[in-house]
Amino acid sequence: MPHIKGPEDDSYPQYDSRRCLRRRDDQLRQQALADQKHQLQSLLELGHLIRSDLSLAHLLYQLAQKAAELIKADRCSIYLYDPIQDELWTTVALGLEDQPIRIPAGEGIAGHCFQQATTINLKDAYEAPFFYAEVDAKTGYKTRSLLCEPIFNRDRQVLGVIQLLNKIEGLFTEEDEIFLRTYANHAAIFLEIAQLQKARIEALEHSREELRRLNRVKDKALDHLSHELKTPLAIIRGNLKMMVRKLQNISPPLIKPEVFQTIEKHLNRLVLIQEETNHIIRSSEERGIGRLLDELRGIWQKIHSRGTIPPEIQKQWESILGWMETGFAFKPLKMERIDIWNIAQKVLTKVQERASARELSFSLEGEPSLFVSSNAKVLEETLEGLLKNAVENTPDEGRIRLILEREGSTPLLRVQDGGVGISPEDQKYLFDGLYHIQATELYSSKKPFEFNAGGKGLDLLKARMAGRRYAFDLSVESRRCLFMKNELDECPGRISHCPQGRTIEGCLNSGGSIFTITFGIK
Repeated sequence: MPHIKGPEDDSYPQYDSRRCLRRRDDQLRQQALADQKHQLQSLLELGHLIRSDLSLAHLLYQLAQKAAELIKADRCSIYLYDPIQDELWTTVALGLEDQPIRIPAGEGIAGHCFQQATTINLKDAYEAPFFYAEVDAKTGYKTRSLLCEPIFNRDRQVLGVIQLLNKIEGLFTEEDEIFLRTYANHAAIFLEIAQLQKARIEALEHSREELRRLNRVKDKALDHLSHELKTPLAIIRGNLKMMVRKLQNISPPLIKPEVFQTIEKHLNRLVLIQEETNHIIRSSEERGIGRLLDELRGIWQKIHSRGTIPPEIQKQWESILGWMETGFAFKPLKMERIDIWNIAQKVLTKVQERASARELSFSLEGEPSLFVSSNAKVLEETLEGLLKNAVENTPDEGRIRLILEREGSTPLLRVQDGGVGISPEDQKYLFDGLYHIQATELYSSKKPFEFNAGGKGLDLLKARMAGRRYAFDLSVESRRCLFMKNELDECPGRISHCPQGRTIEGCLNSGGSIFTITFGIK
């Protein structure tokens, strides 16, 4: 019997149409749910956009790109408010080659949204009386539909606006508004963090530039002072010698010889300071000029490797380099292969002889076969200065160790003393030069190698400057004596005289310093 189609039969034409409609509705609902799920998931993942090194410009780009993707808009811009200029600005306008845009804070759709702190959804932007068409004119882009949402910070102040242009399919919906509002709330947190980071970086850069300026002024002042002191010091020294010779013939003497000895001692200190300051300034200049010449040679090699250079250009370039090398001439670096053990043994013997009046034990320990590329004379001077420093800071009956070792493939030379140690605050300025870690009155009457006979403060700076030229670095680890808790506390200068009744081992464990020379530093 043939089948007759009835009104309840799915194969009936009108029910085919209904079934297609239901299927289409189901697909749209599923697509909407999928879109919502994707949007919510994207909000959760928004935090991954933040990185510790993320710049504000990068963040703006990431946020705009993600907003355009999620709401399916053709363009997205995020404008931030500049209170100083009273403008809205952005470096992000997707699709417009990131052209920087600035508009008055009260003009255009973005300005209106910012001023009114309200959502704006337009089917045709050109129909709005406050539409700022100059941006389209500048960029050549045609705005049609538009959705703009204010961005609030935690204090509910308007931070800026996020603006979407030209929905890809249809117009911006109420659901788009709701989602963009939520998105803007999340974005505001990240933007505030990025702005704070940007402000910190700018403040830090400003401080660095100010510090560089002050350093330039300081260098000029020191250079001028060093140069100007040379002549009067020489004249004073000459006059002092003439005065001593004339007064020697007077009997009884008008002035005790000890007075002249004291004057000459301190005058010699001033002369030495002037000479060492001049040496440090010249070394710093030489290092800077050397780096500049190396950079210029590197640039020239890169240019040369990219093609033939016209002869007249090459001649001019070589003339410039030749003029710099001649005009800023300095002694070439004399690098040589050095046996550190032999150098250490030689310097240690010399220091022991000069400190023979002190009751100290010295030792040379570690690996005897260590070779480095440096300058023997410079290394000897540096090591002698470190050992002298160790002697002057270690009480009698104390111990000073010279240790040679490797850290991986890096050779190290350590000078360890059992001295009073250096406070954390003083360690910050230790290599600055002309900085004393003890009160001047404690050592002004002392002779070299005596306990508490502090130096001029230039030795360590000179050593570090030398190291930068001759491939080694200088560092320090120190701990102030546990029994010298106050700045005014003094060490008696002999372990057995310590009021704490310390033994030699106890003294070594209570404080001291380790200066380390690290070789192979470029």
